Amino acid sequence: MSTIGRQIVWSIGSSLLIAVITSAAFIIVFPIADWGHLWNQEIMDVPFIIFIPAFSIFLGCVFGIISGIFWRRQFQVIEFLLLQLLQGKKVDPKDKPAVSEVQSITARMDEIGKQMSEQAKISQRLATEKVEDQETRIQEIISQERNRLARELHDSVSQQLFAASMMMSAINETKQSPEDSVESKQLKMVEEMIHQSQLEMRALLLHLRPVALKNKSLKEGIEELLIELSQKVIMEIKWKLEDFPLDKGIEDHLFRILQESVSNTLRHSKAGKLDVLLVKRDNLVILRIVDDGIGFEVDNTKAGSYGMQNMHERAVEVGGTLKVISVKDQGTRLEVKVPVMINGDGAND
Repeated sequence: MSTIGRQIVWSIGSSLLIAVITSAAFIIVFPIADWGHLWNQEIMDVPFIIFIPAFSIFLGCVFGIISGIFWRRQFQVIEFLLLQLLQGKKVDPKDKPAVSEVQSITARMDEIGKQMSEQAKISQRLATEKVEDQETRIQEIISQERNRLARELHDSVSQQLFAASMMMSAINETKQSPEDSVESKQLKMVEEMIHQSQLEMRALLLHLRPVALKNKSLKEGIEELLIELSQKVIMEIKWKLEDFPLDKGIEDHLFRILQESVSNTLRHSKAGKLDVLLVKRDNLVILRIVDDGIGFEVDNTKAGSYGMQNMHERAVEVGGTLKVISVKDQGTRLEVKVPVMINGDGAND
């Protein structure tokens, strides 16, 4: 039941109860000799015995609507503040609550918001320190090994897959058999399998990239990755990237989330278009990846696989949120929002 409906029911009940108690007290003090007078006496052409409960119900409805609207506005203020907390924004009520209890709740929510901001700052600082420490200790070894594996795979398996793909295309183009024959269908299937294997290989090579941005900004790293990818896959890739300073930890996590998302797109989506957006709005960094592929069930166990879980954990680790919307045969949209904590001088923490 809504707040207004609940207040109306309570107000009508209270009005009727007050009317009954008042009438009973009046009758006890001034006994009525003839009860028929209650029906014969009229107020505004309505019998007195009907007018009293009807008037009580009317007053209850009016008071219930007024009080219901009032309390609904108070609850809406609380709901708005909770939404601001969820989005990582500063708690700032549009309308100041009129009830002292709600004002107290608002003050507590403001304290919680400040604590969450401090926790996000600490998480981002720890993430930055963790990344820098890891890069100092193992980055060189990992980068060398990844480069070696990527180079060997590219020079051997990737080249062989490309040659096999060209040969199958030539065979299918010169084949004299009807297109609907069993042999032609099988050859087409083999060609599609080789093409999918090429996409799997490119996704694997994408994972084998050195994980650090290597003195590049996040915009430069993403741009370089997408340019190289657009030269190797038959897919329309567009991007809009803004350049702004970020902590090393945030940049690293966002770049890895992009790598994981693009890899999933290459392997599973069968997409023809890929759009990447990186912007900063109201102290929020927004990374959005959209494709027009086959989509998937977000609640499915496969959607909760290691890759999706890894992206979600990376977003949470820097105090952000990750949201995935996917519609079957219409594509997938992945959006990461990370609040950027600002010092008093306007610089990043």
